[in-house]
Amino acid sequence: MRHLTTVLIISAVVLAGCGRMGESRLNPMNWFGKSKSAPRTEQTTGETQVNPLIPERQSIFRRDPLADDYEGTPVERITDLVIERTASGAIVRATGVASRQGAHDVRLTSETEGEPVDGVLTFTLEAVQPDRQWAGAESQRTVTAGRAVSRATLESVRRVRVLGVSNARTSSR
Repeated sequence: MRHLTTVLIISAVVLAGCGRMGESRLNPMNWFGKSKSAPRTEQTTGETQVNPLIPERQSIFRRDPLADDYEGTPVERITDLVIERTASGAIVRATGVASRQGAHDVRLTSETEGEPVDGVLTFTLEAVQPDRQWAGAESQRTVTAGRAVSRATLESVRRVRVLGVSNARTSSR
């Protein structure tokens, strides 16, 4: 009976000590907080440097993935931004409301070429929107896109920002 009481007391003390882990920066669930909405302001990005040792084209027989003729335009408003932890880093998931019903091919395009500038990783939520002026309900115009971010990139990120036409949402550490 004495051993059982000792084990229970030690277990209770250890379990109580785990409660502080919830607020710790070591807890991966606390990496980024809830996102906040703000009016969109233009930011000047630093000049990107090209590495002369890396060829621009890998093969003459493959199409260049960066030369994709994407005809997307930014969505009207960003309504949600969530950063979900994965084994290899995180997934940035943004939800927005397009100006017209029927938006498709939704993407999070990087404004900073996938690398943070001054600790800020900036994306734009874009979608190919039809020419027709179908307004539709907000639930019919809601679009969502995600993008994987590696753990190495996340080490230097303090804030993730997603831009729309009328607002931007940020999530900070």
